[in-house]
Formats: sequence, structure tokens, C-alpha cells
Amino acid sequence: MTLTKALAAGCLAGLMTTAASAQMLDVASTYPKNMPFLGESAEVLARNVAIATAGKVTLEIHGAGDLVPPLDVLPQVSSGAIPAGWDWIGYWGGTLPVTNLAGAMPFGLGPSDFVGWMWTGGGMEIVQRAYDPLNIKFLPCSVTAPEPGGWFNKEINSVEDLQGLRMRISGLGGQALNKLGASTQLIPAGELYVALERGRIDATEFSLPSIDKSLGFAEIAKYYYFPGWHQPASWNTLIINMDVWNSFDEATKDAVIMACQATLAWSLAAGPQAQPAVLEEFTAQGVEIRRFPDPVLQALRQASTDVLEEAAAKDPIFKEAYESMLAYQASSKSWNDLQALMVPE
Repeated sequence: MTLTKALAAGCLAGLMTTAASAQMLDVASTYPKNMPFLGESAEVLARNVAIATAGKVTLEIHGAGDLVPPLDVLPQVSSGAIPAGWDWIGYWGGTLPVTNLAGAMPFGLGPSDFVGWMWTGGGMEIVQRAYDPLNIKFLPCSVTAPEPGGWFNKEINSVEDLQGLRMRISGLGGQALNKLGASTQLIPAGELYVALERGRIDATEFSLPSIDKSLGFAEIAKYYYFPGWHQPASWNTLIINMDVWNSFDEATKDAVIMACQATLAWSLAAGPQAQPAVLEEFTAQGVEIRRFPDPVLQALRQASTDVLEEAAAKDPIFKEAYESMLAYQASSKSWNDLQALMVPE
């Protein structure tokens, strides 16, 4: 055994407590433990795993930065330094391009269709192939409802208003905005308030209104734009070192997967439910809730298509996932259109 592997094995043994037939896994989250929905979903998963495995496997959730810096979670799980992590899958797009797509496909699948594609439409199998060289098992256990388009301190009335816009936005959506003349960057959640307040950026997006509320954006931004074209749905995932995953017997693996699916059901119910009341609070605070003009959305759609096709040309797994998602989207649209209740009120 090499020294590196020996050290990794030692770290993993220290963070994975095994007593008789029980295992406790330390899970490094990319979110604060008390963050609404995103942090909460990890705790829901931990409860579900304990129940489904009858205590055979338990998860100890650690908030962002408690074990390792948030953006170091993937390599630390890969090496075995920590046994598991909880993330927004799109954080790893620089290492695994397909996770940019799974993190959020601009103008892509909504929550229910994204769940269908991932769990029964071949998505998990495609994305897992990207994780295999890193010795990681990934489980998509929570889906986020469509996000708003972001908080702005300037009006967006035309495509020209995007030129020179300084915005915090992640993933493929940021690349699409760059094509239209914006200047985008990824800033950690804890630094966003100050960046927006002091004018380092003109706009930011982060997550659902209930989560944005906890970050205080309504105090310092005037306009809240919709729709969330850049992120119609997104995944939070449990990533587990493959050696740890393979140490589970088949019944335990099945139980953990069931716990993951139970958490997914919770996320579908809990995500949208809290948002209308929060929007009313924002309006009472003086925030103007607006919709992007159609010409702006049309330009963003074309820029997004260009970004997606360029990414597909560079990475075969991204290409396979993208084509699979487009096919799923087209198929589900034919069904959804037939079921649309176009009845005047």
C-alpha cells in the first residue's frame, strides 16, 4: 500500500465508526446546517437513512466548512479522507462537466420531469459513469423547485441591459449570460450580502425565496426577477466513497436508496410550499417582483443553446446526457401538452 493510500485509509477509518454491524458516516455538507431547505434536506436524509436501515447506517451531518471547505468536498470524498458529502451537484462542473448539466440545464426539465429522467430515464446511469473514475457513488436525493431569476439593483428592460452586468450566478446559466455581455462570477453564500451591498456586483441569484430570505437580499436589492430560466430544477446529492458504499451488503444499499427516495419525495413537497408567503413578505418590504421581458428570455434561450452545444462537443458524457435529456423533454412535452387544462378562469 502506498503512503498516500495508507493515510487516506487511516483518515477514512477515523471518520467512519464501525461498531458490530453499525456504521456512522461523517457527511461534509456544502451548506450551513441551519439553511432552510438545502441544509434541512440533509437532516431529513439522515433521519430517513437511520429509519430505513434500522440504525445499521447513520449519517452525521457537518455544516459547510466544519470538516473541509465546501468546494473541497468532492476530492476529499474521492480520496477517502471523508466518507461522504452532501452537495449541489453543479459545484463539480469544473471536474465533471456533466454535473453542470445535472446541476441545472437552462430552459431544461422541471422538477417532476428531472426526477423522471434521473431515476427512470437513464440519467443516473449516465452521470454515475462520470463519478466512477473518482471512486464515488452518487445518489440524487433532493430536487429543488424552479428558482427565481435573481436579485437586481438595476432594471432589465432589454437585452442591452445585460451588457456589463456584474452578477453572481453559477453553472451554465452564467456562461449564457457572459455570451450576452455580462460579467459573471461564483461567490460563496456567506459573502453575497456584502458584495451586493457594496456594489461589487449588480445582481445575484442563489436559490428559492425562502433560502434567499435567510441571506437578507430583500434588504439591499430592489428588483426580484422571474422566471428562473437558468435553473428550472436542480439536484442535491449524497456522494459516498465507493469503498464505503461497497462495504454495505445489498440489503443495506437498497435501504439507503429507499431513504434517498423518501427524501426526494419530501423535497418535491417541501420546496414549493413555503415560497408564496415569502414573496408576500418581500413585496411588503418594497421589493418589486418582475418578469424578464420576452425578448430577453428569447436571447437567453439562444445563448443557453449555444453554451450547451459547445459543452456537448467537448465531453462525451455531457453529450450523452444532453441528448438524453432533450429526448426526454420532447417526449414529456407531448404528454404534458395533452394534459394541459387550458380553461379560462
